[in-house]
Amino acid sequence: MDRYVEVTTTTETEQDARRIATAVVQGRLAACAQVAGPITSTYWWDGEVQTAEEWRCQIKTTRGKLEELTQTILALHPYDTPEIIALPIVAGSEAYLSWLEEEVGEG
Repeated sequence: MDRYVEVTTTTETEQDARRIATAVVQGRLAACAQVAGPITSTYWWDGEVQTAEEWRCQIKTTRGKLEELTQTILALHPYDTPEIIALPIVAGSEAYLSWLEEEVGEG
């Protein structure tokens, strides 16, 4: 099951999150992307604790598309150091995972 991953990134605006979501799905780098928010993030930046409102973009793809997906997010993302985290999907319905593979051209 480690052939499927969910990638998370966060952005400052809903528009940036939607732009990334649309680009990666249209580019067949992901089968699905969900935008949620606003969320509150607390993190270290420039030597101090920061708090900001952000929007989360969760992207479902295959491990085979992960590198190209990562590069696309980096090219589109307005942050200097964007969060790009990939977690394995350890289980899922057979029908959903088959659909995921088909939509990214690996099925």
